[in-house]
Amino acid sequence: MPEPLESVQEGVQDHAAESRLNGFIALFVAVVATFMALCNVKDGNVVQAMQQSQARAVDQWAYYQSKGTKQHIAENSADMLRVQLDLNPGLKPELKAKVEAKIATQEANAKTYAAEKEQIKAEAEKAAKDYDAMNVHDDQFDLAEACLSVAIALAGVTALTKKRWLFGVASVFASLGILFGLAGFLGWGLHSDFMAKVLG
Repeated sequence: MPEPLESVQEGVQDHAAESRLNGFIALFVAVVATFMALCNVKDGNVVQAMQQSQARAVDQWAYYQSKGTKQHIAENSADMLRVQLDLNPGLKPELKAKVEAKIATQEANAKTYAAEKEQIKAEAEKAAKDYDAMNVHDDQFDLAEACLSVAIALAGVTALTKKRWLFGVASVFASLGILFGLAGFLGWGLHSDFMAKVLG
């Protein structure tokens, strides 16, 4: 009689251990999936901000080029007017004064455009730097989501196979995912160039 009782007790203990493992896996998956969803939302916001910065940089560089074109036109106009003065030394004083005033205006315009170009260039470079800084956080969230997805998949396999070592591997991936996610949220400089290239 004692043997069936022992086997029943072992079966109850195995079932209780299995139930605890499944409960722990369910909690693990819920926490990891919730954190992954938060990372996904934040990553979407980062991507939108990156697109705005990229558009701003493109607009500023186009504006910079248009100012450069205006500067060259003003400089060329001043040069052409100077050549006309040199070719016509006998111009009446009032006409010569008008041409010299026009030259001065074109030179002033060229200097204004040159100064404006420098300001526009600084704004374009700032937008590009903002984009690069946000790209680091985008990579962090991408890495977080990849690691957390692997962790959830491994947790599911653990629930099916009851192999606890798989849960250890899932925990390692979850830890990496949470670390990269926190780096993205808190602005840490943590970045894996290798993994970003592999996933990029």
